[in-house]
Amino acid sequence: MLRVGSAVACMACRNLVSPNMGVRFRMPLQKLHPLSRAIHHRYNSSVTPPHRSAARHFTSMSRLPMQPPKPPPGGHGGWRYQQHRNFWMLRLASRLLKLRYIVLGSAVGGGYTAKKTYEEWKDMLPDLGEYNWVIPDFFWELSKQIDLDKLTKMLPELVEIAKFLPELPDLDKIGENFTFLKSILFTGVGSKGASGQRLLLAEAPGDTPVKAATDAPVTATPEASRKQFRKSSDKEKVDQLQEDLLRTQMKYQRMLERLEKENKELRKVVLQKDEKGIHQRKVKVSKSLIDMYSEVLDILSDFDSNYNTQDHLPRVVVVGDQSAGKTSVLEMIAQARIFPRGSGEMMTRSPVKVTLSEGPHHVAMFKDSSREFDLGKEEDLAALRHEIELRMRKSVKEGQTVSPETISLSVKGPGIQRMVLVDLPGVISTVTAGMATDTKETIFGISKKYMQNPNAIILCIQDGSVDAERSIVTDLVSQMDPHGKRTIFVLTKVDLAEKNLASSNRIQQIVEGKLFPMKALGYFAVVTGKGSAGESINSIKDYEEDFFQNSRLLRDGMLKAHQVTTKNLSLAVSDCFWKMVRESVEQQADAFKASRFNLETEWKNNYPRLRELDRNELFEKAKNEILDEVISLSQVTPKHWEAILQKKLWERVSTHVIENIYLPAAQTMNSGTFNTTVDIKLKQWTDKQLPHKALEVAWETLQEEFARFMAEYKGKDQDDIFDKLKEAVKDESIKRHKWNETAMDSLRVIQHNTLEDRSITDKPQWDAAIQFMEETLQARLKDTDSVINDMAGPYWKQRWMSWMSRSPEQHICNETKKELERLLKLHEDHTAYLANDEVTTVRKNLEGRGVDVDPVLIKDTWHQLYRRHFLQKALHHCNLCRRGFYYYQRQFVDSELECNDVVLFWRIQRMLLITANTLRQQLINTEVRRLEKNVKEVLEDFGEDNERKVHLITGRRVQLAEDLKKVREIQEKLEAFIEALHEEK
Repeated sequence: MLRVGSAVACMACRNLVSPNMGVRFRMPLQKLHPLSRAIHHRYNSSVTPPHRSAARHFTSMSRLPMQPPKPPPGGHGGWRYQQHRNFWMLRLASRLLKLRYIVLGSAVGGGYTAKKTYEEWKDMLPDLGEYNWVIPDFFWELSKQIDLDKLTKMLPELVEIAKFLPELPDLDKIGENFTFLKSILFTGVGSKGASGQRLLLAEAPGDTPVKAATDAPVTATPEASRKQFRKSSDKEKVDQLQEDLLRTQMKYQRMLERLEKENKELRKVVLQKDEKGIHQRKVKVSKSLIDMYSEVLDILSDFDSNYNTQDHLPRVVVVGDQSAGKTSVLEMIAQARIFPRGSGEMMTRSPVKVTLSEGPHHVAMFKDSSREFDLGKEEDLAALRHEIELRMRKSVKEGQTVSPETISLSVKGPGIQRMVLVDLPGVISTVTAGMATDTKETIFGISKKYMQNPNAIILCIQDGSVDAERSIVTDLVSQMDPHGKRTIFVLTKVDLAEKNLASSNRIQQIVEGKLFPMKALGYFAVVTGKGSAGESINSIKDYEEDFFQNSRLLRDGMLKAHQVTTKNLSLAVSDCFWKMVRESVEQQADAFKASRFNLETEWKNNYPRLRELDRNELFEKAKNEILDEVISLSQVTPKHWEAILQKKLWERVSTHVIENIYLPAAQTMNSGTFNTTVDIKLKQWTDKQLPHKALEVAWETLQEEFARFMAEYKGKDQDDIFDKLKEAVKDESIKRHKWNETAMDSLRVIQHNTLEDRSITDKPQWDAAIQFMEETLQARLKDTDSVINDMAGPYWKQRWMSWMSRSPEQHICNETKKELERLLKLHEDHTAYLANDEVTTVRKNLEGRGVDVDPVLIKDTWHQLYRRHFLQKALHHCNLCRRGFYYYQRQFVDSELECNDVVLFWRIQRMLLITANTLRQQLINTEVRRLEKNVKEVLEDFGEDNERKVHLITGRRVQLAEDLKKVREIQEKLEAFIEALHEEK
């Protein structure tokens, strides 16, 4: 180790240390500079000299030969001076060499770092070659066919163009009285930057003074202009400046119109190419964005949720007093006369949602129809207006004037601003004749429903030609949007207002928001024509532009340039609409996501084993079940059909056969009279009543069997939710079914021939007829006994055992019955009717016992008693005829037994059997198939009628499934719309 200070090992090392250093420290030899280390070892006598190669290795001057030191020329002082000078040079050289290494290393490192940074940045840049599709193909073709460099050289220089521009006067020198003109000038010229609001002024068709001033070349110099201002009065200066302002505005306006027209044509060409498959990626997103949003609104219009998931998606709500010009403003924005018109009559009877979007062709289409109306053709426009009017009248229910049902219409065309507008019925103050009494309240309710949406843009339409104090809608709008954060005020019929109002300042107060008690985002003044229904959109635009071009409202500064024309209005409304959409759509998507979670949770807890079937899916399931049940109807066996028909037919005609045919014929004295009476009455019955009765029985049997299958069809998937629908289908199908009566004539012939046949071929048929007769008579006898018991009251056993008693009327009837039974016992062959003297005798006998009886009661009681007596005798005779088939074959010759009544019942029984067989064939072959067809038609009609489906398939389960389906659909469409919105942004 070396010590720095006065005791340094050698002179060379001493010279490396500053003599001013008073600090003593130790420094190892390895930390000395290589050159100093080599010198130190060379001149230090106490240290062994290093090897020459080591010196060459550690010093940068090792390549130079090491010369031995020359002897000092003089004394000791010369040596010290020479050594000091040589070491300074070496030190300077070493410093310079060190600087070179630093600079060289910095240069190499910096270059490498810069190259690496450049490569990283280059990798971060996107490959713009993938976006070549953005530029239309015709642009590349155009660049090949046109020499753009040559065209650029032909254009004039900016200096030459500036010579043709008028020189504006120096406003700074006019004076303080005209400083406000600078704000007017720069406001009018610079209003183009305010959210797309621009003044649209076209050339007037005539040579107006303003046009002449515009077309005249401006040759006056600034000095001449200043002299003219000094000579004229203050008023003339103001007029001159305003004319200069309008002239400049019109010049730039012509340039803007020309550019807009070229841009419109270019966009039309691009959209037409897009229909052929070109640029589908970007143009498709831009084109379908508003359509995607409109679909969400259409679904929400039918959405009914018990979770109160409100529709807060933005749309433009057009409200105003009746005949204020709402529809006209909407038509100007849509650029077509699409709505029905009437003079002073309410035409908008239901909300009309109009979705405006850009497209290559000017067309309109309803949401639920595939027909396109070409808005460039007058016949299509007339058809569209007629269709809208029909839909409005159809939506209005009986007893109402307006309807809350929404009609959805889509309008596409070049240059149309994209937005969704809802035209509401005009607000009225008085209900006139022919209107429903609640029309005013209904209109207010519909308007409030749409305006309560916190994200809806309210387009308040006010008629400028009427007194402001008569406005109704402004108060309504101020209630819904008191701060005016989403309201745009539109003053219509400004041309009439300027003509009729004595003070134009009133219009200025309106558009400045100082007259009406409401606030708004912006105020606009428009003209929507002269009031003629035959005016076209282009003629209305020309009239509007001509009016504002010559109007003193604009010239005097009462209206700003960006506050006039429907063009500026549509741009401003579209901007506000899309701004509101971007601000609120994601929040609404989150709300529907939360609603979906709630609905899915309720379904999972209440219906864990059932699939989520909405109303349409449940209807299809019920439809299949009903069709299966109808098919089962055709599987009924013929035996079952005939048994049911025979039984029901006899129940229907038995009373007529017994009361009108059998009993009257049985009162005769001989068999010939009996058979004659029976034949006559059977013929009359067959011609007039029997076929109709048979068809009625067949139709009722078909209905009962159909209803039985509908009620008894129970499978493992049977759902009680279908009961109401099945009942409605059954009733409607039966109501529509008409029995084929063409077979009635043939049935009459069959029945007539059957009843004329008296030939019983075998003993079983005879026994069957006797059994049929016996069952019929016993049933009638039982009914007769029941009637007599009701008339006479309970007998003694019932009175004692059941604690029952007779009423006074029953007591009288019972005494009458006893008296008549005595008479009938004495005269068993008595006729069916009592003679008058017999009635008198019975009455006197009863009076003798203290019973006062009416003769009518005596006759009624006799009728029932004789009926019972006759039926008992007929049953006894029926038992005697059981062995009478042998006598029947001999036609009862040499026999006191006559069984003509058995033959009658056999004829009736055979008629019932053959009629049932005929009706069964008609049922199976014709009527069941026709009923199946009717059921299918009814189901198809029900499937198309949503209101009927809602009424027939009800319940919380159905509503929950419906809400789940709609919420999912809305959420999916909203997410797709948000994604497309971000891509477009």
